[in-house]
Order: sequence, then C-alpha cells, then structure tokens
Amino acid sequence: MARHLDGRIALVTGGAGGIGSQICKVFAEQGAKVVVSDIERDVEGRTDGEPSRIDGVLEAIRAAGGEAVGLSGDIADMDTAERAVRTAIDTYGDLDILVCAHGILRERMIFNMSEDDWDESLRMHLKGCFAPTKFASIHWRANPEKGNRRIIYFTSDAGIRGAAGQPNYSAAHAAKLGLMRSNTQALERYGVTCNCIAPGAATRMTERGLAATTDRSLLSEAAVGTAMDPKNVVPIIVWLASLEGGQANGRVFGATGHRISLYREHTRERYLHYPEPLIDIDRLFELWPETLAVRDFPDNQWRMGPTPPSKSGAG
Repeated sequence: MARHLDGRIALVTGGAGGIGSQICKVFAEQGAKVVVSDIERDVEGRTDGEPSRIDGVLEAIRAAGGEAVGLSGDIADMDTAERAVRTAIDTYGDLDILVCAHGILRERMIFNMSEDDWDESLRMHLKGCFAPTKFASIHWRANPEKGNRRIIYFTSDAGIRGAAGQPNYSAAHAAKLGLMRSNTQALERYGVTCNCIAPGAATRMTERGLAATTDRSLLSEAAVGTAMDPKNVVPIIVWLASLEGGQANGRVFGATGHRISLYREHTRERYLHYPEPLIDIDRLFELWPETLAVRDFPDNQWRMGPTPPSKSGAG
C-alpha cells in the first residue's frame, strides 16, 4: 500500500476524539509524524472528561510502528496553540499539515442559551482554529520555499444550513468558512491551501439527544465497521493533506457514511438591476415576482429539515 503522507508532519487538534483519533492513526499509517493535541474534557468542554485519551492514541500509533507525540491543553489558548506548533517544529523539524478536528457541543434554543454557552462555543471552535493557524502561518511565511502546506478545518451541516438547537455551533462553523476563504487568499502565496470538511459519523457528540437512545447505530461503540464509523471520514482528509491535495483550495467537502461530497460554492443566483440611485420601493414590490421571488428557489436552499416553508402566495 502506498504511503501518501510519507515524511510529512501533522498537528491534529482534537486528536484524541472519535474522528480526531482516527485521523492521527491513519496519518501515521500513511507515513506522517503526528502531534496529537487534545484536552481532557467532556463533550461540553467542561472539566470532567476521560483522562489519558491522548496516551491511548499514542500507544496505538507506536504499536503500529508510527511516530507521534502528545500535547494536552486548550487549543483556543494562544500560549497552548503556539506550544502545539512549536512541539511539531522542535520534535520533527517542521510542520506541513494542520487539522483542526476539536470541538464542543452545548445545545440550547436561542431563547434559552446562556452567554457562557455562546461565548465558550465560539471561543473553542473558532478561536481554536485561529490560534494554531496564526502560529503555523508565521512559520510557513518565514519558510515559503517548501510549499505544499495544508490547513483542514472541520465545519458542519449546522454551519452550512443552520440547526435550530445549535445557534452557537452553527454560527461558529459558518464562521470557519469565512476564515478558510480568508486563508486561501492570504496564504496561497506561501504554498498553503485551506479547505473544510463537513463530517458525519457516530462520535461522543452525536450520541447526545433522543436519537441516540432510540437508534443504536448512532452510538459510537456500535459504529465500527459500519457506514457511521468515524474512520470513513479520514480518506478525504488524507487526500487533502497529501501533495496531490494541493489542487483543492478554499473548498468544502462532505464525508458521511460511504459518500464523499464536494459542495458548490456560493454564487449570485439572480439580481435586479436598476439605473436609478435608489430604487422606488413601490417599484421593488412590483418587480419582485418576476425577479427575486422566492417561489422559484429550490427547496434544498431553504434550511435544514424535511419541510420547506410554504410557497403559497409568494410574490
């Protein structure tokens, strides 16, 4: 079997989690040297998580003949993020790949969400991508000759379409798309690409809620070898992290079950042009049905959920 990441050096945040641990293990199998970064907290980002999860990933990698070191800490903390990047450089001499697979989940409806739940989710998800990217990009900007550097963020269907009970999670994951697109413009000149993965797999995060109690296929312990196995998400991440993956930049890929998807980018679908400095409001109402009327929008562009809003009387 080919080793598509042979000699490359990767930092994986959330590297002891369900998908993150699989990324670390497969990266090592593919020849990468891996820094496994995580924090010993539960799925809500509180302080009662399982101890020594990082050690378990390191042991599995080393037992299979791979190379890896661990780093415990809050990746959204600037000092920890700098230390994570420095660990890769000091231990292995460089850093080629940054995968941000960390995250927490604090679900509430918008009218029930506390300020702390909002702030901590945005801090962990979004600042947790900014912080290591900042320090990795400093190194890459100072050493542009090597090129073929990779940033891979995790987004979500909640970030692409929204989710009612996850306003903080949805906002943070949508913001990652903007950060990704900014990175593609700022860092491409230094040989860096940046892409996003929208994964679907059975993990500690998906076990929350009523669905996990009624459908055992959603439980992470029952997912191994099934379509919901977190390992199914990893092949596209290996491709993006490889030298060949440089042809993709600023794109969103889905990886769910036995399907890998490429999302269409935002485009201007239609417009209403008017020569006047300010369109007459009555005229806008008059022209709306023939120009921007929502009745002609595809159902799948409305929102998450099985039933789009009624179009009766639109326009």
